[in-house]
Amino acid sequence: MENVNYPNKFQSWVLASRPKTLPAAVVPVLVGTALAAYEESFRPLAALVALLCSLLIQIGTNFVNDLYDFLAGTDKKDRPGPLRVLANGLISVGEMKAGIVMVFGLAFLLGMYLVSLGGLTVLAIGVLSILAGMAYTAGPYPLAYNGLGDVFVFLFFGLVGTVGTFYVQALRVSAISVWASVPVGALITNILVVNNYRDRDEDRAAGKRTTAVIFGKKFARLQYIVLLLVSYLTPVVIFSLYKQDIWVFLPLLTTPLALHLIKMIYSLEGSYLNKTLELTAKLSALYGFLFAVGILV
Repeated sequence: MENVNYPNKFQSWVLASRPKTLPAAVVPVLVGTALAAYEESFRPLAALVALLCSLLIQIGTNFVNDLYDFLAGTDKKDRPGPLRVLANGLISVGEMKAGIVMVFGLAFLLGMYLVSLGGLTVLAIGVLSILAGMAYTAGPYPLAYNGLGDVFVFLFFGLVGTVGTFYVQALRVSAISVWASVPVGALITNILVVNNYRDRDEDRAAGKRTTAVIFGKKFARLQYIVLLLVSYLTPVVIFSLYKQDIWVFLPLLTTPLALHLIKMIYSLEGSYLNKTLELTAKLSALYGFLFAVGILV
């Protein structure tokens, strides 16, 4: 009777994919594609394949995270965050390893179409993205366990995801695409900041040295605010440097939500931060959507 409400196998795989984190894979592609369309370089099929690859790499990274956090003893049944499938016996270690190979393998195969468009540069980006997804929690020096998770997220979900999507359509890199990647990466990194802030005590006990563990709760809060400030100042920079229309300020409509989130991270602890985590992900998605619309308009 204890497990009567537990998900079935299919639901467990969906849970392991961490659906609430998947907008982080969509936003860079959305903004990169909007930039390509703005510069009259839109390639629908390339954009779609880039989206699928981004989602698969995100899911694969989540699977690796679930597996190696479980093996390291970081994830336990009583963790304050969402239920983890390995820690609760819903998926076996062998099944998860097979799932990781399948998801990353499919991302690689789909990525071959993008390689046919962009050449060895795209191949290098794809292989590096998959390896980084593995290295996030696996390998001899897992990034998430050594204070480098934030850098990984900012670079791969911001710079690589946004500029890479633009590149496979326009076949070049523009300065504005690099600038546009900054708020994308910053807001997605804030999802990780909240996660690490919530889990800092459990991570410290398990030997997982996130930035919140290394530098403490005050640093994590300040980091969250700085990344928000960077995100909301970037449209000003783009407007000033590239003479964009005033529509580039459309993401600033999300400012009230950002202020509410600052209040939440300063007043909540433990499992109460799950809502903050969810809203931070929604802020990233909403900002990204408005940013893309602003660029197109």
